[in-house]
Amino acid sequence: MAHGKDPAADKAGERAAATVSELADRFLAEHVAAKRKPGTTDLYRDLLARIVKPELGATKSDKLTRAAVTRLHSKLRATPFQANRMLAVVGSMYAFGERVGIVPEGMNPARKIVRFAEHRRERFLTGEELERLGAAIREAETTGIPWRVRENAPKAKHLAKEEKRFTKIDRYAAAALRLLLFTGARVGEVLHLKWEHVDLERGLLFLPDSKTGRKTLVLNAPAMAVLAELPRVGAYVIAGDSAGTDKEKPRADLKRPWAAIAGRANLEGVRIHDLRHTHASIGAGAGLGLPIIGKLLGHAQAATTARYAHLDADSLRRASEAIGGRIGAAMGEAPNKGGEVVPLNRRS
Repeated sequence: MAHGKDPAADKAGERAAATVSELADRFLAEHVAAKRKPGTTDLYRDLLARIVKPELGATKSDKLTRAAVTRLHSKLRATPFQANRMLAVVGSMYAFGERVGIVPEGMNPARKIVRFAEHRRERFLTGEELERLGAAIREAETTGIPWRVRENAPKAKHLAKEEKRFTKIDRYAAAALRLLLFTGARVGEVLHLKWEHVDLERGLLFLPDSKTGRKTLVLNAPAMAVLAELPRVGAYVIAGDSAGTDKEKPRADLKRPWAAIAGRANLEGVRIHDLRHTHASIGAGAGLGLPIIGKLLGHAQAATTARYAHLDADSLRRASEAIGGRIGAAMGEAPNKGGEVVPLNRRS
């Protein structure tokens, strides 16, 4: 007090300061829910509720240190993607806190923390795997896929009769899987596709709200055939409940049909999102060029498509053939069948 300070007021201010949990709640309500897509909102809410709040929630928001956030980040080293997303969410939350005056300017405990290296998982289906996948989809929508049953399992006697042990999928689930492959669209884009967005005359899909904003997808002949054969039972192309009364809601997911089909096709470890990667990989391998692939997939940034650069080997193959042919001619070696060989004279 001799120095002009008020310890009681300082303590009262500290008690009134928002905790990390309170900051998180305001961040979700006032910023994320209003300005981010539903999928992003769900991700932020999950990371904050499951990871950040239990560890740091009781701390006053203006007292949270970089050391505490670093410890939490390091604790998640086994899941680097999740650890880095948590760090990004905390950083965005504190940027919001600065803007609305909850925390002081420049006080962001997630800043300058080094992220873990993330190794993207790439899985592309081969021609043989695509053949098995097509056969499994056809079997699932017609006769059904037989269950894998251990007859000596404790609960095996309670299973359905053998003639009923089949998993069948409806035509809309089968159509969704085919569209994912033929168009390279994201799962959410296919499941939330409405008939009003489909233009079969021009062969286009007009998506008003995708992950990267509004975009147009080009339909090829197989994709158009799938759409042309689907009955229209409601607003959505992939009907959520074609047999029931609620036909105006989209299908929630494709987890169960995909699990059955992937198991039948022996596609162990293949995710449904890998169908999109397969679409892109086939285009890149055919030498169509990364800019074209990016436009087909609706990538907003060229860097996103660059993950398929190692498959775009058409120009490299031609260059290698030209170089190898010239070297082989100079050495007097027999060229490989199909290679273009240009003889070299001594002067050249």
